[in-house]
Amino acid sequence: MAIADDLKKTLTDPTPLYFAAGTADLAVQQAKKVPELIEQLRAEAPARIEAVKNTDPKAVQEALTAKVAEVFGAIDPKKLGETAQDLALRGVGVAAEYAVRAKETYDKVAEHGEQAVRTWRGEFSEEIVDIAVAVEPQPEAAAEPAASSPSGTEPVAGSADEEKPAAKKSTARRGSAKKAAVTADDAS
Repeated sequence: MAIADDLKKTLTDPTPLYFAAGTADLAVQQAKKVPELIEQLRAEAPARIEAVKNTDPKAVQEALTAKVAEVFGAIDPKKLGETAQDLALRGVGVAAEYAVRAKETYDKVAEHGEQAVRTWRGEFSEEIVDIAVAVEPQPEAAAEPAASSPSGTEPVAGSADEEKPAAKKSTARRGSAKKAAVTADDAS
């Protein structure tokens, strides 16, 4: 039963979807910066290319040779085993630190995605409310037909007859709001 519960929890957890939404939102934000970066690179490129052209290859080779000799000269064969073990332990510590950072970053991006989704939903819901207000009949006009019953009998409060027309009205309103949204999109 625990496996089924874990599977249900995994499939109903919205965090990965929020992470994807957050990633998409951050990607859009970064994409907006691309034209500015291209202009900056275009301005700096001639100076960088000129610096590479003017660099003496022999000076680069001498500097590289000196650095390699310095690194190999500092290696002590006796301490090599200790250094390898120390590096392995440090590597494990660094890997654990990166795992923690990755989880924190994942949570931050998922939180950003949740906020982005709320923003997106808010914007769309405001538009739908505006359309519904424009399409929905005035409350006074809707109250007059309901006040006079054609059969002359008033339905009993809470009866099934009273609930059905209300459900039909709300469905009709939603349908007309959707139609208005579609026609508003077609008009633009």
